[in-house]
Formats: sequence, C-alpha cells, structure tokens
Amino acid sequence: MVEFSGYVAIDELYDGPFCVVSLVDNRSFKRLQYQVLDRVPSQQDIIAFLTRFQRLLSHRALKLRGVTTDASPLYPEPLRLVFPGVPHQLCEFHILKELTLAILRALAQVRKTMKATKPAAKRGRPGTPQAKRLVRRRQRLQRRIAELFDHRHLFVRHTLTDAQRRTLQRVTRGLPKIRALRDIMDEVYRLFDRRCRTDTALTKLARLRQRVRRFRTIGKVLRKLQSPNLDKALTYLDDRQLPSTSNAVERSNRRHRKMQKSVYRVRTKENVINRIAMDMLRDAQAKGRQATIQTLHETRRRQKTPL
Repeated sequence: MVEFSGYVAIDELYDGPFCVVSLVDNRSFKRLQYQVLDRVPSQQDIIAFLTRFQRLLSHRALKLRGVTTDASPLYPEPLRLVFPGVPHQLCEFHILKELTLAILRALAQVRKTMKATKPAAKRGRPGTPQAKRLVRRRQRLQRRIAELFDHRHLFVRHTLTDAQRRTLQRVTRGLPKIRALRDIMDEVYRLFDRRCRTDTALTKLARLRQRVRRFRTIGKVLRKLQSPNLDKALTYLDDRQLPSTSNAVERSNRRHRKMQKSVYRVRTKENVINRIAMDMLRDAQAKGRQATIQTLHETRRRQKTPL
C-alpha cells in the first residue's frame, strides 16, 4: 500500500465453481485485495468486500479517489453505500466494445435487407434480354453485399487512412443510411477525447442520441447509445488522473488464466487463494528483484570486460 495511487479497478473472475473478486491499483497494477467465493457473488458480498478495503484505507490514512469497473450491476450500489462521493466510472473499453458490436449488427441488418431485395432468377442460362438484365442486377447487388461484408471493419476502426476512406465512400455509394453508421462511430470516438470535459461530452451525446432516433430501423439496433452506462463511462473526463479502463484488473485476471494452463493443481479454493497470495508476494518483491537482476548483469558485464 506504499505506492497506492488512490485509483483502483474492480472485477470478478469466474473459475469453474469459484469466483475471484479482485481489487487492483489502477496505476501500479498491483493487486491490493481479493476474495475467492464458491458461489456467484451478490451485492452483499461486494459490500462486505469493499467494507474490508475501506477499513484497510482508514488504518493507513489513505483516501480513495476513483473506482473503475465494467458494466456489471454488482458494483454501483455497493460503491455508493461504502464510498459515497467517490467517482465511479465504467471501463471505456467495455462500452466501446458494445457499441462496436451494435454498429456491426446494424450493418448486418442492412445487408440482410439488401439480400431480401435480390430479384429471383430462374435456374439455368438466361435466354431472354429481360432475364439477362435480371441476372446482371442480381449479380451487382450480390457484389455490393459482399463488399460491405469484406470491408465491415472500416465502419468501426478508430482511424482511417485516405485509401480506406475512399474505399468506404465507394462501397457506401447510394446508401446514406449505411454511411451514417460510420459518422455515428466517429461521434462516439470523439466523446472519449481527453480534451473534453464530462459536461461537454454529455451534450454531444444528447445530440447524437437525437440524431440516431431519426433512423427508425437503425435506431432500434443502436439502442446501446441510449444506455445510462455510456454516461457513466465519461466520468473520467473531469479527472485527469482517473484511468479510463479497467485494464489493471483485467491484466491480473489474464495472468491467472495463463498460470492455470501450466499449474493444473490450482483447482480447489485453498489452492486458488494460496496461488493469488503468492502472486501478490511476487509483485511486492518486484522492485527488489529487478534491482538484484540489474546488479548481477552489471557484475557479469564487468567480469567479461578486459582490463
């Protein structure tokens, strides 16, 4: 707790019948507290977990400045009860992931609608000029659908090159509703610009929501934009020090998953607890271990250097 930054990330990891709730410093990436449950956690479990952390902070005269979590409903109410007034923001990565999937689903719905409008053609070679025109029209429409599928990533990429923008203009020619999907995604990315403040971003979000409502078919798919979670994901804009993602705790969860691929005996509750405690001890000794390794390298280098 010596290097406690005041900003933490909380997340749960489900491992078979167990659930590991972790609280990690969002700047030093060190796990500060954890609990292994043999059931799905409830809000009462989270309240007890946060209360223990509050006592730990009070004992060391430390102050919590901000909390980052995913969009799980487990955390808002316990955080409000245990740490009233502390900013709680949702992970930017999780929100953008949901919105990206919503944009891709909207694009898939447009492709499905286009496919339904393809004219039916008889089997075999077309024999009349009218049948040939029908086949050519069907082929053109199929090519457009295939292009939209092949270049669907251009609708959700954060930045586009000039060549990619020209490709996007070509595949959306004559389809203003589809082109609007890319404009909506650009507006979403602008919401998370650090140069903004929360009030400014919320004003932009209100205008964006009003714009999306004009598209009745697409607006139903993009209902994620109406979620209050998006508002909470913009909390960090008012605090320059508050991290925008919960990558710190996600990183510790990924390390736990990787460890289990080689350490097969970590499958009981006791072994999971001991293994995480070992990882925390390893993190606590990381600075001294790094200094020792650097000293050994320097000594070896001097021994190899001729006099």
